[in-house]
Amino acid sequence: MARHGLQKQEKSGKEKAAMLLISLGPERSSEIFKHLKEEEIEQLTLEISNIRSVSSEEKEKVLEEFYQICLAQDYIAEGGINYAREILEKALGTQKALDIINKLTVSLQVRPFDFVRKTDASQLLNFIQKEHPQTIALILAYLSPGQSSAVLSALPQEKQADVAKRIAVMDRTSPEIIKEVERILENNLSSLVTEDYTTAGGVQSIVDILNNVDRGTERHIMETLEIEDTDLAEEIRKRMFIFEDILTLDSRSIQRFLKEVDNNQLAIALKGATDEVKNLIYANMSKRLSEMIKEDIEFMGPVRLKDVEDSQQKIVNIIRKLEDAGEIVISRGGGDEIIV
Repeated sequence: MARHGLQKQEKSGKEKAAMLLISLGPERSSEIFKHLKEEEIEQLTLEISNIRSVSSEEKEKVLEEFYQICLAQDYIAEGGINYAREILEKALGTQKALDIINKLTVSLQVRPFDFVRKTDASQLLNFIQKEHPQTIALILAYLSPGQSSAVLSALPQEKQADVAKRIAVMDRTSPEIIKEVERILENNLSSLVTEDYTTAGGVQSIVDILNNVDRGTERHIMETLEIEDTDLAEEIRKRMFIFEDILTLDSRSIQRFLKEVDNNQLAIALKGATDEVKNLIYANMSKRLSEMIKEDIEFMGPVRLKDVEDSQQKIVNIIRKLEDAGEIVISRGGGDEIIV
């Protein structure tokens, strides 16, 4: 059932682009490639190589969508976004017109704070460290996790948790506020945002940032959040190290946490794990034990997804506790250097 559900999911932009190029044929596609960046060509070539066939229904759908987007671009060039929306609404209906316009405006707009992403983290710190925590949070929410984590780690400790919390609870920010903050940082910056509200921040955003900071910064922020907002801290902690991240652990750490895990619980967790995770776990236990776990998985029959997730989360909790105790190391960015 789960596999069937995946087939029904909406195709990604890259998949659609690959299907379009296949549908257009090699001669036309080669002409399009001349106008793309090397990185884009590599990504599309990989997508094309992964597609075994394109059904006539998929081909027609992709070509139709491409045609509609080309029309919309012409309308925008002729009379602006509102004119294009009005024409498309009459031809395709309100919802379809909005979908096309939204795709175009997302692809046309430059992400806010683009000029900041080209700035070195140490220079950026000089820009913003004296700003209000909400302003700092807004800027960091739009940057890469690596850049944001470097700035967050370098902020005074009394600001770190406050900024982290503000990123986590951030939802939508009006374009006027974004423009004003951009104007302060770069006076001559042209307007880069559309009139639609722009989404940034959120729990996953701060999780990505915290996964890149050094352990000391993360611990301080999490301890502060646990006092100020227990539910938020728990939500962040749940997402910070997921079961599949076992792939990032070294052999010693894997062998250490396996000593704390019940074999039945491990079998249920591995029932829903990827082959890569399973093979890594098996490689770090005795042949006899790995054969026993494999047999348990084979003969246990169907298992509820909730039970698999619960078992995986219990193992993740064990890993986190062992890390807190300094018994295993989770690879991080920032200042987590190993001294031999």
